Amino acid sequence: MTMNNSRRAFFGKAAAVAAAATVTPLAGFGSGLEAAVENTSKLSAPSDLRITEVQLGYVRGLYVKLVTNQGIYGVGEGVDAVGGTYYVAQNMGRRLMNQNPLNIHQIFESIRRGGHFGGAQSGMYVAVLSAFETALWDLAGKTFGVPVYQLLGGKFRDKIRTYCDTAMYRSSFPTPQDFADATVKARQDWNIEAVKFDIDYASDPEKKDRWNWTASPGELERMYNQLAAVREVVGPNFDICVDMHGRYDYVAAQAIAKKVENLNLTWLEEPVPAEDPDAYAKLARETNTPIAGGENNYLAHDFKQYLEKGGMDFVMPDLQKCGGLGEGQRIANLANLYYVPFSPHMVATFLGAMACAHVCASVPNFHLMEWQSYFETDEMFKEICIYDEGDWVKDGYLTVSNKPGIGVDINVEACKKYLRGDQPFTLK
Repeated sequence: MTMNNSRRAFFGKAAAVAAAATVTPLAGFGSGLEAAVENTSKLSAPSDLRITEVQLGYVRGLYVKLVTNQGIYGVGEGVDAVGGTYYVAQNMGRRLMNQNPLNIHQIFESIRRGGHFGGAQSGMYVAVLSAFETALWDLAGKTFGVPVYQLLGGKFRDKIRTYCDTAMYRSSFPTPQDFADATVKARQDWNIEAVKFDIDYASDPEKKDRWNWTASPGELERMYNQLAAVREVVGPNFDICVDMHGRYDYVAAQAIAKKVENLNLTWLEEPVPAEDPDAYAKLARETNTPIAGGENNYLAHDFKQYLEKGGMDFVMPDLQKCGGLGEGQRIANLANLYYVPFSPHMVATFLGAMACAHVCASVPNFHLMEWQSYFETDEMFKEICIYDEGDWVKDGYLTVSNKPGIGVDINVEACKKYLRGDQPFTLK
């Protein structure tokens, strides 16, 4: 009896559907089913995700692409200390095969500890690892359909304030007027309120000895005049960041730090080499000019001693070099315990810039992020990255992408135009 009733109900509904079809356009038939199918995930559970392929490409730095059994992939970037590291990267890639890429911290720690006797404390090893770690975050964000900043605990801000590196180092020996003109141009072209200049020039005729790291009185006067020209044209409410690239000794660093105190610089970056936290701490105590560093430091362990000694008024790790996005956030949070601002160094392509921006959004003590003027003038940078959310930087701010993952992809065909050296290129 039940079966008969069920059959009658079935055929009754079928008749009703047939009748409706005579008055409903056929184009709509089955559309509900199509929508349901479309909205149903075709992928297996995240726990079944596995890395099946690792692709590498050396363009300006190192690009890493991790591909999975579900077709999802993640991309990351490493800079500076990655030249000639193809086989280091290849060996790391082998360790990732068939692993679940969502175990980001476990994978990072496994590779770091696995290289304990192979240089995993700093340098090339950590720079390459940074690219892999970033690709894992990108992959995880795409898997769960959320931006990386959400995986990092959410965001404090939507936009990241940048300072523009004017790239005056491309000039052989710029005058104070050149410094002033470059500032005015940057302000007019990009509507920014923060710039950075380098003041270490080997071509300075006042330099008495190319090997001695002590600046002569003439060099010190030149440095001051260049920076004073900038302050004069921008007034007091403008950030002037200054980089010395670790090319001077303590005597020179102390002299210039004291000499420019009246210019109210945002910071003096790497006035001495990065190897000596005690020199940083002594210098920071003896001047009112804020001291910054971190571009050539690796992992949170390395920053701990500087913060404990009071040697850095600003920490500026390079996230494509210091260990990646998770490590960058750890460094920022560590600095926050000492009430020290986080202003990351950034010389990557736009993929690295946006990856860095996700971390800047996720921490309370973010201050400024580096932005390169050549991003706006060199077509290579626009070609090798794919981004469809408008301006990269507008009025000095980079808007953090809300797309799953980092929000920027690699243009593989464009990358082939700008290959670095003769290292194998496996991106596809």
